[in-house]
Amino acid sequence: MEGIMLFRIVKLSMFLISLTLASSRGSQVVFMVADRNTGKPLPCQIYLKDKTGKPVQAEGLPFWHDHFVSSGHSELKLSPGQYTYEIDRGPEYFIHTGSFLVTEEAVTKVAVKLERFVNMSGHGWWSGDFHVHRPASDIELLMQAADLHIAPVITWWNNKSQWANRQLTAQPLVSFDKNRYYHLLAGEDEREGGALLYFNLTKPLAITEATREFPSPLEFLAEARKYKGVWVDVEKPFWWDVPLWLASGQVDSIGLANNHMCRDSMHETEAWGKPRDMKRLEPPRGNGFWTQEIYYHLLNCGLRIPPSAGSASGVLPNPVGYNRVYVYLGKSPSYGQWWEGLRAGRCFVSNGPLLMCQANERLPGHVFMAKDEKALKIEIQGFLTTRDPISSIEVIKNGKVEYTVPFEKSKKPHKLAVLGFKESGWFLVRAITDNPKTFRFASTAPYYVEIGDTKRRISRSSAQFFLNWARERAARIQLDDPIQKEKVTQYHTLAEKFWIDLLAKANAD
Repeated sequence: MEGIMLFRIVKLSMFLISLTLASSRGSQVVFMVADRNTGKPLPCQIYLKDKTGKPVQAEGLPFWHDHFVSSGHSELKLSPGQYTYEIDRGPEYFIHTGSFLVTEEAVTKVAVKLERFVNMSGHGWWSGDFHVHRPASDIELLMQAADLHIAPVITWWNNKSQWANRQLTAQPLVSFDKNRYYHLLAGEDEREGGALLYFNLTKPLAITEATREFPSPLEFLAEARKYKGVWVDVEKPFWWDVPLWLASGQVDSIGLANNHMCRDSMHETEAWGKPRDMKRLEPPRGNGFWTQEIYYHLLNCGLRIPPSAGSASGVLPNPVGYNRVYVYLGKSPSYGQWWEGLRAGRCFVSNGPLLMCQANERLPGHVFMAKDEKALKIEIQGFLTTRDPISSIEVIKNGKVEYTVPFEKSKKPHKLAVLGFKESGWFLVRAITDNPKTFRFASTAPYYVEIGDTKRRISRSSAQFFLNWARERAARIQLDDPIQKEKVTQYHTLAEKFWIDLLAKANAD
């Protein structure tokens, strides 16, 4: 893992060397970005490139990978030549593209009006990004430029902590713009088995001395559970320790829209996670389908864990807010209510399309209950807006595509499908765009169905899937110290027992 991280750092350093840097020398260029409806300056992300295609970094403005953020009015000096740009403000706005020529004789003014085509908060949906590695001093402008409302800021990560030589903040939760919130004590335990994200703690966990395999991440997870209001997120479904974490019953969400999915590309392998069948799930989008398959196996085991989303801006190429989770709160949001809504599963995840669905006028996360199959009929209505081409909307029932509905542009919700259930199970709605470079999609959280006395459907094949995985993971443990190995192995032994017991309770194929 350390080798992979070093490779990322070296690769990023080489990339930064190749940037075109706007400096005090050159001709003046002024970007003026406003809201088309109000005319007011609009914070935004600006992807500016010179004639060779190199990203331009604007001096004094927050920059990452291939873009800088602006308050809506920004001035920079550029060498004469041709430039192209994209201006973005997240998935609720149309992207504006253009080009301009810089000369030595005149000031170049780029005036743009961004158009919002859907107001999600106006519909009661409020967005968050779980994985932010950007400086706290920039976070407010970064959130405004992405039109993001919730952002835990990761300030401790393995052996690095911004609090090592500083006094902890007494007020880690910061509110601004009336309805935007960020928390300054989020952290990440990322080692041999993968990554867990921790939110809403009052101080960092003592993980700085941990090695790749010791101690078990479950020891830190147990410590975190002592804090009221803590939230633990499985950062990606394919990390090796996922069967271990699920068996513990101590995780709150799982990253369905994760940072392997980037704005203009995909990370095509599972890094140090459980590899997929590359022939069946081909690059570049195979990792996205593998992520969803694992999540469906989880749901088929009767586990009810809502999906989450994270971009890893500051480590991977994404801007803040690229992968996001929308939670339904209505018109009076608060930070605490947002987490409560997520726990209830009233959410959907997206890195592009915006998918608002109801089933029998109920939001995602709802549990439908009936005495028998004849007593339950579920009509699904949906409303999808997208900036990318998209062919269809899919209804997933118990892990398989039940309906494929041709996508039709509409300004209001319309009927997608009518579902029946003969036994307990679950369903959700997803939409995958036709973007060939990356896995761009939206997915609701699951709805659940309970028929008769059987409260949860437990699939034999899915339980076996995780049991096999748990055994394979345990066999990978490499620790020379026998005492350390015994301490770590005991957790994997308990996880194996959990999946054996669940397999014995299976009531479906």
